Amino acid sequence: MSAAPEDVDMYERVRQSPDFLELRRKFRSFVFPLTAGFLFWYLLYVVMSAWARGFMGHVLFGKVNVALVFGLLQFVSTFVIAWWYERYSSSKLDPLSEKVREEATGL
Repeated sequence: MSAAPEDVDMYERVRQSPDFLELRRKFRSFVFPLTAGFLFWYLLYVVMSAWARGFMGHVLFGKVNVALVFGLLQFVSTFVIAWWYERYSSSKLDPLSEKVREEATGL
């Protein structure tokens, strides 16, 4: 099932509109650096767990060591990033996407 020619034209107009290009730019400028940072943070945890066992096994207090703290911080950073993205999306992306949607549908 292929799209009707008028649908293809509409999609091309939306894709080339300044608002849509701005929406993509704002999305990418937030998501790509945060993804790279998180991947670096995660790989640091994995690499240090594999090759810096002495450091990761260092006991901080009781039975809590550095590796456990790093592992728990992985969860914390995931939730912080999700919260931050939600706030960014609500304030910066959603209004712009609504504008693009209205222009595309002619509302």
